[in-house]
Amino acid sequence: MSYAIGIDVGGTFTDVVGIGPDGAITIAKAASTPADQSEGVMRGLELLAERLGLALPALLAATARVVHGTTVATNALLEGKGARTGMLTTAGHRDVIEMREGLKPDRYDLRTTPPPALVPRAQRLAVRERMRADGSAETPLDPASLDAALDALAAEGVQSVAICFLHSWRNPAHEQQAAAAARARLPAAFVTASADVLPEIREFERFSTTVANALVGPLVRAYLERLQGRLAEAGFAGPLFIMLSHGGVASVAEAVRLAAGTALSGPAGGVAALVALARQGAGEDLIGLDMGGTSTDIALVRGGQPFLSAARGVGDARIALPSLDIVTLGAGGGSIGHQARSGLMQVGPQSAGAVPGPACYGAGGTHATVTDANLVLGYLDPAAFLGGRRRLDAAAAEAAVAALGAPLGLGAVEAAAGIHRLVNARMADGLRVATVRRGVDPRRFSLLSFGGAAGLHATAVAAALGMTRVVVPVQAAVLSAWGMLNTDLRVELMRSLSQGGAIDVAGLRAAVAAMLEEGRDRLRWFGADLETRLSADMRYGEQVSEVAVPFAPEDLAAPDAAARLAGFFHDRHEALFTYALRDRAPVLVNARVSVVGRLPALAARPPAGDAAAPAGRRRVFLDGWRQVPVHGFAGLAPGAAVAGPAIIESDTTTVLLRDGDQARLDARGWLDVTVGG
Repeated sequence: MSYAIGIDVGGTFTDVVGIGPDGAITIAKAASTPADQSEGVMRGLELLAERLGLALPALLAATARVVHGTTVATNALLEGKGARTGMLTTAGHRDVIEMREGLKPDRYDLRTTPPPALVPRAQRLAVRERMRADGSAETPLDPASLDAALDALAAEGVQSVAICFLHSWRNPAHEQQAAAAARARLPAAFVTASADVLPEIREFERFSTTVANALVGPLVRAYLERLQGRLAEAGFAGPLFIMLSHGGVASVAEAVRLAAGTALSGPAGGVAALVALARQGAGEDLIGLDMGGTSTDIALVRGGQPFLSAARGVGDARIALPSLDIVTLGAGGGSIGHQARSGLMQVGPQSAGAVPGPACYGAGGTHATVTDANLVLGYLDPAAFLGGRRRLDAAAAEAAVAALGAPLGLGAVEAAAGIHRLVNARMADGLRVATVRRGVDPRRFSLLSFGGAAGLHATAVAAALGMTRVVVPVQAAVLSAWGMLNTDLRVELMRSLSQGGAIDVAGLRAAVAAMLEEGRDRLRWFGADLETRLSADMRYGEQVSEVAVPFAPEDLAAPDAAARLAGFFHDRHEALFTYALRDRAPVLVNARVSVVGRLPALAARPPAGDAAAPAGRRRVFLDGWRQVPVHGFAGLAPGAAVAGPAIIESDTTTVLLRDGDQARLDARGWLDVTVGG
C-alpha cells in the first residue's frame, strides 16, 4: 500500500493532495504559515491523514514520494528579504547588475526610478582576472586580489557569495578557483558561480540570475532541510522532490543548488496539471486560470505543450533560467478593494494574505477583499467554507465592504458588486496580455478554471473574451498540488556557443555530449532509464532574440547536420512569425539538453469524501437579488446537467453559473461548462 502526496504552498492556503494505491484522490487545505511554511505543510498533512482515517506516521510510512512546490524563493525576491549577499566580479564590471541593459521598463516614462541593485555596491567587489571571449586568459586570477575581496566579505558578515566573472560561460576555470577559495574562507556561506547556474553569453542575465540564486539559496536550503527533518520525524522515509520553474521536479540537493529555479515552483504545478489534463482529454488548447488567495496565474498550453520563457522577472531580479511562461496578477480572493487617489475604486494588488486574511475570516482583517465581496453577494455559504471547518463572518464582511463603499456613495451590495466586476476585468485584461498581445486568439481555447477562488469568476472572464468553454475539475481547488504528481525528474542544461557564420557541427556535438554526460551524472542516483531532449537557440544575424529549435540525436549525427538544423530553424521561425528568410544562414547561440527521469505514473479517479452540499436554494446577487439552486459536486452523477444561474459547491471550491451557462459533469469528475453570455 503506497501513497503519493503533492503539496502546494500558496499565499493563503497550503494545498495537499494524496493519491492512494487504488487511484483515489483525497484533498486537504490548511492555512499557510508565512513565517515558517513547514508548519502549514505539516498541518495540511495531518488533515489529509484525518480524511483518510490514518494517523500521520502511518500515512507517511506508506507514502512512496512527496512532491512540493514552495514560495520561499519567490517571497524573498518580491519582498527584498534575501540573504546578505556579496558579489565577486571581474575588475571593471562591478556595476553590471545596476546598469542592467541600459533600458527602462517604460522607456517613455522620464521619471522612472531605477530599480535598486540586488546587491549594494559596497558588497560588490572586484577581482583582478579576465577571460577572453575565446576562453583564453588575458589576466590570470590574482590570488592576493581574491583573498582581499574574501576578507572584506567576511568582515561584512555575508551569508552568500555570488561569483560572476567575464566570459566564464566559455571558460569557468577562474570562477571554479574563486569558488573553492570562497568555500575555504567562508565555510558557512552559500557559494554560487555563474558558470554553474547559467553558462550563457549574455552578461547581465547571467550576473542577475547568479545573484538571485545567491540571495535565495540560504533561505531555500534552510527551509528544505527543516521540512525534511520534520517529515523524517513524522515517519517519512521516501524521497522529497521539489517542483522547479521549468515544470519538472528535482531532488532537494538539486533544488538547493539551483535555488532560483524554484521561483515559480507553485504555479509550475498548475501548468503541469494543464498538460496532464490535455492528455486526458480536456483539449489540446487550454488557458489556465489559477485564482488563489493572493494572486491569479495565467498560462497557455497549445497543442498539449506549455510555453517556455527564459526572461522571467521576479521582483527586481531577472532570472534567465528556463521557466514556464506564466502571467501573474495581483488578483486573488484576498486582494483588497481600496479607493485610489483618483477617487475610483480599485482591487489589488495588495492582499490580506493568510494573516490576517479577509475580514470574514475573523482573524483581525478589516479590509474589504474579493472573498468578502463574494460572501456579501451570496456566492459563498458562510457555514460550508472548507467543508464547514472555517465559518465565515458575514457581518464582518458586510461591515468591511460597506466601509469601502461609503466614501464612494455606495452601499455594501453595490460596493461588493463593484469589487467582483473589477477583479473580473483585471483577470480578463491578464488573459488578453497572455493571448491577444502575443498573437493568440483566446476564442479557440478552453478556459481551465482552478484554484480555490476561480470558479466564482471563470465564466464571466471567459465571456469577456468571447470564449465559449470552461472546464472545472472537481479537484480544481488543489490542482497545482495534483499537477506536481504528474511530473518527472528533469535536469536542464545549456551552453553558449556563440557561433557566427556556418554552424559548427563539431562544436555543437561536443557541447551536447558534455551536457548529456553531466545530466546523466546528476540523475545517476535515480537508477532508471533516462530520456534526453535536444534543442538549439538560433536566430538570424540581425536579430537580438533566439528561437528554440528541437532536434534529434540522429539529426546531429547526419552528414548534412548543418543543413538540417538550418531547415528546422527556418520552419520554426515561419511557424511562429509567419515568415522565414531561407536565403540567410542562421546563427546558433546556445545548445540545450534536457535529461528526464520518468517517475511512476499514477492511476487516478475523482476525489472521494466531499459531502454533498445541502440541496436547496440560495439568495445571490446577479444584477439584482435572485434565488438560485445549489448543487454539490459529490451529489452530481456523471452526465448530470445543470443550467445557470446556479451554484455548484464542494468542500474546497464553489462554481457560479450565470444566465445562459450550461454545465455537465463528465465521468472524470470534470464540470464542462458551455458559456452562455
